Amino acid sequence: MSKLIGFLLLVAGVIHLLPLAGVMGGERLNALYGIALDEPNLQILMRHRAVLFGLLGALLVAAAFVPTLRGAALVGGLVSVLAFLLLACSAPVYNEALRRVVVADWIALACLVPALALHLRNS
Repeated sequence: MSKLIGFLLLVAGVIHLLPLAGVMGGERLNALYGIALDEPNLQILMRHRAVLFGLLGALLVAAAFVPTLRGAALVGGLVSVLAFLLLACSAPVYNEALRRVVVADWIALACLVPALALHLRNS
């Protein structure tokens, strides 16, 4: 079971690492989210968001290999994914790039929920 939990955390971790590319700047952010981020202050905020996703992704990947990190990683990953999905569901419409993020977060959720169940069963 531990290897399955590790695999599920690894998938969720990679999904959370993908936005890290946004640290590279506005052009990369535009490509990731399909929106023009021409305002410098908004770019700073979004680049910082990319760093935070990188940290969470790194924690999830580390937890795939270090079982003592799994509880914290699962909580962080689930809060992140559920918050985004709730926000997306509350929006009347979003673009195709954000639709891909929604799909990726559903995949991450599909990994994190069984990983949590297995983790709790093994604890």
